[in-house]
Amino acid sequence: MSQARGIPPTATPDPRPPAAAPRPSTPLPAAAVVGRTPSLKEPQLLGGFLYWQEQRPQEKGRTTLLRRRAGVPVDAAPEELTPGDWNLRSRVHGYGGGACALGRVAPLPEAGAGGAGAAIAVFVHDGDRCLWALDLAPEGAPDGAAGEPRRLTEPRTDDGAFGGGLIDAHRRRWIGVLELEGRDQLVAVPLAGGPPEPLHTAADFCGYPALSPSGTHLAWLEWQQPWMPWQRSQLWLARLEAGGALGRPQLVAGSGSAQGEALSVFQPLWIEADGGAALVVANDRSGWWNLECLADAEARGATGGAASEAKGVGDTCSEAASPEPSWRPLLPMPAEFAMPQWVFGMATHAWDGRQLLAIACQEGRWQLGRIAPSPGWQPLPIPFDDLAYLTAADGRLACVASGPTSPPGLLELELATGAWTHTPAAFAPLAPEAISQPQPLWFSGHGGRPIHAWVYAPAGGAHPQAPLLVKGHSGPTAMARTGLNPAIQFWTSRGWGVVDVNYGGSTGFGRAYRERLDGQWGVVDVADCAAAAQALVEAGRAAPGRIAIEGGSAGGFTVLAALCFTDVFRAGGCRYAVTDLAALAQHDEHRFEARYLDGLVGPWPAAAATYAARSPLQHAEQIQAPVIFFQGLDDTVVPPEQTERMAEALRRNGVPVEVHLFADEGHGFRSSATQIQVLEATEAFFRRHFQL
Repeated sequence: MSQARGIPPTATPDPRPPAAAPRPSTPLPAAAVVGRTPSLKEPQLLGGFLYWQEQRPQEKGRTTLLRRRAGVPVDAAPEELTPGDWNLRSRVHGYGGGACALGRVAPLPEAGAGGAGAAIAVFVHDGDRCLWALDLAPEGAPDGAAGEPRRLTEPRTDDGAFGGGLIDAHRRRWIGVLELEGRDQLVAVPLAGGPPEPLHTAADFCGYPALSPSGTHLAWLEWQQPWMPWQRSQLWLARLEAGGALGRPQLVAGSGSAQGEALSVFQPLWIEADGGAALVVANDRSGWWNLECLADAEARGATGGAASEAKGVGDTCSEAASPEPSWRPLLPMPAEFAMPQWVFGMATHAWDGRQLLAIACQEGRWQLGRIAPSPGWQPLPIPFDDLAYLTAADGRLACVASGPTSPPGLLELELATGAWTHTPAAFAPLAPEAISQPQPLWFSGHGGRPIHAWVYAPAGGAHPQAPLLVKGHSGPTAMARTGLNPAIQFWTSRGWGVVDVNYGGSTGFGRAYRERLDGQWGVVDVADCAAAAQALVEAGRAAPGRIAIEGGSAGGFTVLAALCFTDVFRAGGCRYAVTDLAALAQHDEHRFEARYLDGLVGPWPAAAATYAARSPLQHAEQIQAPVIFFQGLDDTVVPPEQTERMAEALRRNGVPVEVHLFADEGHGFRSSATQIQVLEATEAFFRRHFQL
């Protein structure tokens, strides 16, 4: 096999496994670390309640809506609003998100099916892909009791998918995205029920609608192929006419063509500033996703005209007629106030009615703070550095928070006093002193550039005979985070060291760090993961003959490419891994990523030779290390055929292979039984081949 590109050659390691070090006496069982912890999503504050979605692996990944009244002890059981078979899930763009919108509406003058009451939830039910409404405090109901869900839209006979919506309180309707026939639309659905009314058809993709406080203006994001939203995206603004139609859109930020500076914008948010309604958005024009503000944004909305199609930057129908908007940077700093928009519902900044709150990432750690005129960034003292889904209202904030010894949970904070509570989704599987905590590692990666990783020492401490697991995250624009990951503790409790690599292309380190992977997928990520392992071997913290690598999706591709093109790894584990880049480039069933490889590898078919050169399936004869595969049979992102072809190619070459196929699983495993089986089988496979 060839040496990894950009990595200095090292001496060939002794193929004989070193003498085994003593194993910890109390390894964590897989059932205690995966498949039991609910995933918490999209908390929202409304009317004295904290609402959130909870995805339950024990219920085959079903997601339900829960709430808890503010001030109630955090150990009190929350109220489940969608018990039974209700499953809140959006399938927009294949990855979903934004499956539930909450808001207030004025009561109707007369009672009726329109749904009286001040607070309402509208959600997508995966059972029929319809929108459903739930009155959260209907008139005449017992204090605090919610109603029963009622269907707003009829079951679709096409492949249409709803998601990413909001409540238009002034017009008593839901506004959100309908993905239909290969294009996104902004649509409105009456809260009394009825067919979706088109408001605006995007040139390609759209999302993140934000309604101004007066209800007169709507802002939203768009992006077009071949760009992904974190590469080039645009912020649009339009006035809502008296009848509810959307006026002529106006481009106010971002970029959408191949010409000019590449800009990405994230999460439009309305705030009150200088006596008017202002727009805040994260923009990476500085090289970092920093927050910017457009004052008096409602005054900029174009008037007149029917709903129009925004064809992209430069289209005469959507070109702004007024001068270029003047955006004011709120807090220039080398930090990321945004993240790649793979799903709807993500939020990194929030307005509580009086002040702007945000979470920011610096060198892989997230921090919570408020933004004030002076002294600017004011960090809030909390013991958590992995944060997501920020929301705020009436002097309170909430988010999903975790730390090196704290599992993910709901963080609630009173801004006036700084008092906070944290409700974990599950207890930590180990005492704090027994948890292996992440330590930052900077090392020289591809091209000699500095690369970041988090290193977890094995139980009992690192030593030269310790096996090492290298983790490559998915995306590949995701990031290795610091929150307690029980699955990592599963390995460290068994005497393994773990290194979670933020290879070139990862989020959290600015645009230039992300762009290291442009045209270099399968090169930079592979070299950086191999360099991380070599750095730990050279430091006497791992055995060169016992280095494994594992990952899912894009991370699974990195695993196979690393086994093909480096001599570093002795075993690999892949979950729904990309094996054939050419097949993925021609696979048109997954619209969101249909042109993603143009930027990661090159335009197809012009760069066909590059696709062949980097595809593990085309170089299966170079893999000598054993590989274990896990694949969902319902995967539409990476079809099962890719895994089956790769495994068969390895078998023909005499490479030890295991393949585990799962019915009713897609791209990402939701069932607890599946998650447990994956972890147990991977550990047994590595242990057997490393003679541990």
